[in-house]
Order: sequence, then C-alpha cells, then structure tokens
Amino acid sequence: METHLCVDIYDEVGIGGGASGVAGGLLHPYSPKECWKESLNLLSIAERALVNEGKGETLENGESPVIRRRGILRPAVNLKNMNIMTEIAQNCLANCRIELIHEDAAQKLIPNLSVPLNLAFYLPQALNINAQSYLKGLYLACENLANEMSTLGHGHRELSFRQKSVQSLPEIAGDYDAVIICFGAWAAFLPELSGKLPLRTCRGVIAQLQLGDDMREEYPKHIPSVLSDAWLAVHGARNIDLGSTWDWKSKNYSRDVTTDEASKATEVLLPKASSVYPAIKNWMVTGAVAELRAMPPLTADGSLPLLGRVNECVDGDHTCKYWLFMGLGARGLLFHGWLGKLLALAVLSCDEDLIPCELTSWKHKMD
Repeated sequence: METHLCVDIYDEVGIGGGASGVAGGLLHPYSPKECWKESLNLLSIAERALVNEGKGETLENGESPVIRRRGILRPAVNLKNMNIMTEIAQNCLANCRIELIHEDAAQKLIPNLSVPLNLAFYLPQALNINAQSYLKGLYLACENLANEMSTLGHGHRELSFRQKSVQSLPEIAGDYDAVIICFGAWAAFLPELSGKLPLRTCRGVIAQLQLGDDMREEYPKHIPSVLSDAWLAVHGARNIDLGSTWDWKSKNYSRDVTTDEASKATEVLLPKASSVYPAIKNWMVTGAVAELRAMPPLTADGSLPLLGRVNECVDGDHTCKYWLFMGLGARGLLFHGWLGKLLALAVLSCDEDLIPCELTSWKHKMD
C-alpha cells in the first residue's frame, strides 16, 4: 500500500543559521555506542550528498569540507579533570579509544603543547565537524531521499523548507498529523511553552582566529584539535575557532557579537587556551560568533534532553499531535541522530513509551 508523507521545516534563519550551525563541532566517542554510531552514519550521509551534488570537493590538504579526521587531544589541567578522564579511559567501550600519554608523546602530536600535569588523553577517533556544512548536507540528503522514493513508486514524499518565523503553534498546525518543536532557546517566544519548560539559557561566544601573514609557524595539518578549559577547533593550517564562553541566564538571542562582547570573550578565552597552547598568542582574532544554548536541567541522572508529547500545552483541537525535542545543550551534535531516530519512531507510532522514560520525566514536574 502506497503512503504519502509530507514534511515541512520552519526555520526563520535558514539551514544551519541558528545555534546548531555555530557549534564548535568537536565530536568525541566517549559516549553511548548508539549515539556514536548514529552520528557517524548521518555524517557519512551528509558528506556523500554534498560530494554527489558537486558542493563537497575536498580541500587543498585532502580534508573533507564536513569532517576533519585528526582526533582530539585533551591535556589534564587539574586533578579533578584528570581523575574523571582516567576513569572514562579505563572503562571506555570498544567503540571508544582513549590513550593516556605523557608530555613528550603529547608534544610529538602537537609541538610546543603545554601539559601541566604531565598527562594528556588522546582520542584518535574523535572528529572536528564543520557544523554548518554538515547541516546543509544533511538537509540535501533528506531532499534527495524524498525525491528518490517518490520516483521509485514508494508513495509521494515531499520535503519543503519554509524560511519564516512561527509566532504560535496553532498557526502552523493546519492539516498536519504531528508537529515536532525543536526551537532550542527560541521556544521561550512561543506563548504555549513560555515558562513551562525547565530549560536554562546560556550564551556562548566563539572567537575566530587566523595566523598573520608574517607568521611562518603554521598549525601542522596532521595534528589534532585541543579540548581543554577552552577548546581549539582547527579549520586548516592558519584558521582556528576558539571557544567557548558560558554566560548563564542570558536572553541575548543574536548571533552577532558586538565589539565589546568579542573583546570580553577573548579576554576570558585566550588565557585558558594559551595555558595549554602558548603559540596561540601569535594568532589574530578576526571575528566572533555567538549562540544561545538551551541547556537541560540538572537531574540525578545528569543533564538530559527534553523529549515527549506536549498536547496539554496547546489549547484547542488536538487532532494534530505536538511533540518536543530540545535541551540537547552543548551535546546536540552527539545526541541528535540517536534521539531523533527514537522520536521519529514515537511520532509515527503515536507511542510516547518508545522514548526512554528518563527523557520524558520532566513532564511530571509540570503537573
């Protein structure tokens, strides 16, 4: 039996134009294996879609425009950090390879690296993702799949992107069977959800650095990115992103960064970065971008995303089912694939029980 499926995506700022497209993109595998597996699968799909479309030519150094496969190095900067990472390394899953190395080995990976406690953690399988390119590639792959399935006679499939703002949920309900709300921090603007979600907002500024033309000591192309109190996401021999600040309870939704805000952010970030990579002092700050994260609440099980059906928040006819998917915070790149798959199954089956109860427990506190 043929089925017809129509999916409309509403986003005022375009594909990759929001907080997700600004993310630093450091993806590491010390996580549930389901998350890592689904993330790799979607990354591969997005990368392939861009290449097939002629938009994903490899860069001069042979790297993909989506993924930099050079691993991540995490120097231990304090005893608490060292103990946590050591425990993770000792109990890591088969899909998670973490190597404990000392200063001399770390400096072979990254010349002139400072290792305060003579111990660093090397994650060779970790990736550095260009988040905006990835999101554009993923949308392109979805569009291609919809067209392909329609052509092959699997029923009509249609995917549409509507670059417009949404002021309230009922205005887009229309004839939809389901609406999935994944507005992130912007959910506070929806009258149906305002004040009802246990989200914590946090603005983060990322500084964009470039090596001056008069400097010859480039960041070697083969070496990993750095994860520390501040992280260094490498985008080539002469371009690095440095992040990120944490401005809790911020209500600043703008992606633009004022000169004053950028200056204050670099004053915070540069000392942290130079404590592990002193050569960063030779780099110039050329710009900055910002994001407002929607952070989940702290619970006994950790900081867990918010998923579930939220019909009770919307007055009127509930022939359209409303679902929530947000609160991924700074770990969206890691969790989105696995959780998105679970939510899609729940929506198509109209069965919220397919979602782990830990991710819907926040709803009980609304009663």
